[in-house]
Amino acid sequence: MTLPVALTGHDVIGQAKTGTGKTLGFGLPLIERVVVHADVDAGRATEEQLSDSPQALIVVPTRELCTQVTNDLQTAGKVRNVRVLAVYGGRAYEPQVEALKKGVDIVVGTPGRLLDLAGQRKLDLSKVRALVLDEADEMLDLGFLPDVEKIITMLPAKRQTLLFSATMPGQVINLARRYMSQPTHIRAAAPDDTGTTVANIEQHVFRAHSLDKVEMVSRILQAEGRGLCMIFCRTKRTAADVSEQLTRRGFAAGAVHGDLGQGAREQALRAFRNGKVDVLVCTDVAARGIDVEGVTHVINYQCPEDEKTYLHRIGRTGRAGASGTAVTLVDWDDIPRWQLINKALDLPFNEPEETYSTSAHLYELLKITPGTSGVLPRSERTRAGLNAEEVEDLGETGGRGSRSGRSRGGRTAAAAEEAPAERPARTPRQRRRTRGGVSAEVAPNAAGAAAPAETEAAAPTDAPAAVLSDTAAGEGTAEAPRRRRRRTRSAASGEAGTEAAAAVEAVEAGAATDEAGEAEAGQAPRRARTRTRTRRSAVTPEAAPES
Repeated sequence: MTLPVALTGHDVIGQAKTGTGKTLGFGLPLIERVVVHADVDAGRATEEQLSDSPQALIVVPTRELCTQVTNDLQTAGKVRNVRVLAVYGGRAYEPQVEALKKGVDIVVGTPGRLLDLAGQRKLDLSKVRALVLDEADEMLDLGFLPDVEKIITMLPAKRQTLLFSATMPGQVINLARRYMSQPTHIRAAAPDDTGTTVANIEQHVFRAHSLDKVEMVSRILQAEGRGLCMIFCRTKRTAADVSEQLTRRGFAAGAVHGDLGQGAREQALRAFRNGKVDVLVCTDVAARGIDVEGVTHVINYQCPEDEKTYLHRIGRTGRAGASGTAVTLVDWDDIPRWQLINKALDLPFNEPEETYSTSAHLYELLKITPGTSGVLPRSERTRAGLNAEEVEDLGETGGRGSRSGRSRGGRTAAAAEEAPAERPARTPRQRRRTRGGVSAEVAPNAAGAAAPAETEAAAPTDAPAAVLSDTAAGEGTAEAPRRRRRRTRSAASGEAGTEAAAAVEAVEAGAATDEAGEAEAGQAPRRARTRTRTRRSAVTPEAAPES
């Protein structure tokens, strides 16, 4: 229904249920309408119409959806050699800038990185002839609306605008008409499919206690015919906690939420697609547009915020005509919120049945073998697990140093380790000790000859051994530093009293001898200058002599 209208260049508002192929609904007209070298060779276009600037722009709300749409368009555009580039945050700028310089036909991106590159004049949007807003109700929400409006102002006024989503409230359609010119609103549905949800999805809603939810999920994951499973949580912390608990119980589980680096998010989603992980615990970043083949069960671990989120969550299963099972666990506090969702979607679950991990009706409705425990038997642990999938180095921006391979100073860790080996070893500074301007670097046995005269007068030869040893130690060479000995307070105080008294007597005796010699020579007696070095640790207030 969309292809003939979009191929003529008219504006389109496309609305259809999840899993009905909306990506190719807008992707195929874009691939057909861009001008490539094959058109010039076939005579359908001229050389002047070729351009290295983007001819079509697709704006998506999440990084995961950006990579998925890019892969789908690259697969569909292989025959015409259409160049498609994904532009989103969490990756290094340089590869994206290099690809833009080489030339791109279609750009798929998230609003933040698109504005960054356009503001740096790396992305030229002046040649864009078609704009697509995928998940349009999310893109025109209050959170994204300012960025989307900035992007639209950079585009030519004459262009084709396409809006696609599974949910399209009336106010969003009214808002979208401001940016569109006489749009055609196409709403696709099967003739017998009158409900708002996909008919192939079997829905169950249980009232569950928060402390028992992990036990219930562990048993649901062991139901008959269970393939890949997605578990949705409302908060990032809950998603990380549930993934960790399921891993400890033996399940091959991975997590996708905003606190993870982009490399870890893509690792978990890639392992889920490859079958190495069969349980993906995620927040609502993976609720829109993600298409993984083989998803049989979707579990709402926490009640969704509104009916749109509920539709997009359970729409990860039952895609392209397949059947699936959706289980919603509603806590007591979330009953009013769930009743609003139930009324908006006209579902028959206004009063969910109270259910625990041991309830018989849980085993019966979900085809769980009676007696199943909350731990996966070792014989059934056949998946390789998340660690079997390598983490791709994306050159993440704004992440921790360990993720991006950079140290705090901007160098890599390897360069930081090699740096000390390149520098010569630094020698410690040598310090010289002097006494009265005379260098103390003399031999220990010559300390008496090198000492000044006043020190000789202060320390005569008949002085006690303790004073002489301290003086020699203080005026020794730098190679033989003074050694400090530890003594107890009682022993030190007793010895200090004896040493201090002997030192005072020696000083007084030396001064008396000098005065007598000067008097005999007819000179006035001068005051002797004394310099006595005693051990600081040996002098205590209790041992000081009385005056």
